[in-house]
Amino acid sequence: MSNKATKPEEKGFFEKVKETIEGLWDSTKETAEELKDKAEDKIEDIKEKVTAKKATVAKRTTTAKTTVAKKADNTATKAKAAAANVKAKADTKAKAITASAKEQTANAKKSAAEVKAKASEKAKAITTKAKAEATGAKKAVAAKTAKAATTVKKKAASAK
Repeated sequence: MSNKATKPEEKGFFEKVKETIEGLWDSTKETAEELKDKAEDKIEDIKEKVTAKKATVAKRTTTAKTTVAKKADNTATKAKAAAANVKAKADTKAKAITASAKEQTANAKKSAAEVKAKASEKAKAITTKAKAEATGAKKAVAAKTAKAATTVKKKAASAK
């Protein structure tokens, strides 16, 4: 016979919280990376369009350069802002989850302390009651023993 349980071991509260935080963090990192990749692709596309225009329209070269630079800067700025926004949201969510976990942990510790205190009080009360009953029983046994000893002594004295 095996004493091992056949059910899989369930995860505890803190493991679940940890996995939730990791999941949120991973998903936000992936989103930020995707935004960065899209921004880089967009910049490359804009650069390719500009180079094509430069070959066909030589007169507008300086204008196209400034336009492309501005668009690239705007796109890069937007991508940076989006990445910063995603990171800020992820940090905010992580902080909120961490704060919630800390609060729940504190509540659990408080509840455990209360239960422990109640159990300690009950154990003391039971111990006190048991001592009182034991003392009463000892006194009763001592009185009966003394009475029996007196009776035996009287019988022994009368038998002589």
